Amino acid sequence: MRAITIPEPGGPEALVWAEVPDPEPGPGEVIVDVRASAVNRADLLQRQGQYPPPPGAPAYPGLECSGTISAVGPDVTGWLVGQEVCALLAGGGYAERVTVPAGQLLPVPAGVDLVDAAALPEVACTVWSNVVALARLAEGETLLVHGGGSGIGTFAIQLGVALGATVLVTARAAKHGKLRELGAAHTIDYREQDFVEEVRRVTDGRGADVILDIMGAAYLSRNVAALATGGRLVVIGMQGGRKGELDLGALLAKRASVAATALRSRPLAEKAEIVRGVREQVWPLVEAGAIRPIVDRRVPMADAAAAHRVVESNDHLGKVLLTTP
Repeated sequence: MRAITIPEPGGPEALVWAEVPDPEPGPGEVIVDVRASAVNRADLLQRQGQYPPPPGAPAYPGLECSGTISAVGPDVTGWLVGQEVCALLAGGGYAERVTVPAGQLLPVPAGVDLVDAAALPEVACTVWSNVVALARLAEGETLLVHGGGSGIGTFAIQLGVALGATVLVTARAAKHGKLRELGAAHTIDYREQDFVEEVRRVTDGRGADVILDIMGAAYLSRNVAALATGGRLVVIGMQGGRKGELDLGALLAKRASVAATALRSRPLAEKAEIVRGVREQVWPLVEAGAIRPIVDRRVPMADAAAAHRVVESNDHLGKVLLTTP
């Protein structure tokens, strides 16, 4: 089979479409013939040599895929050869075939195209596990989403609205119209506006109940300032740095909390539990049309370097997909 390899870390040109050994399913695993994968920020970091895959994961990038089951290993029940699926991966999605633990498989939601389904697993699992399972976003609350134009952001807007929350987002001004179409109640141009002041203004001084943050250190103090009393800040990215200063006094005064999570490095059992939660609580919303995959463009997998350049430019809206021949 062929896959995107990284012989040496570097820029997008480091991605090489090459022949590699075929995978074999082990106990509790299936083989998926990949129809599409998606580009995530973690893939860019892996290409640069800054985010190696966890032990036992394929060396190729790709944290999600869609396709058809072509082989089923021992101890697998409930999945059959020929089924169309999408999957959460620890790596390996940039390939023609990939080994997937059965607990990380999801059926393609009714009404969703097989290729577009590749845009769902990583964002659905990330957003649901943080916004719902951890931060407990409730109907009537306010959710602030940073990076509203990303795959995570576009999904979080839709899930927040479906749960009855008021969703505020930060994003480039050029993306605001599309984000309002997805349900964002208020859009903030992070390059021209102070998001703390804007959040306070549109919430009559109350602040956001839940903040989903991809920036990390650069936004830490301002995120705490933007929280409501009893608010919950969940950090899932470090695009703005790793180390920041936390004002514990401000956090105590608001009886607020800060959590930081990662998905890729979780044990298989935890990932399987998250996937179950997504299937039970999120997939019905997708099948009802309340949430849909937002795809900026489809790029042939052999041209993964071009797709990485698009994501690095931040000009895309939603997910950039990689399709197999």
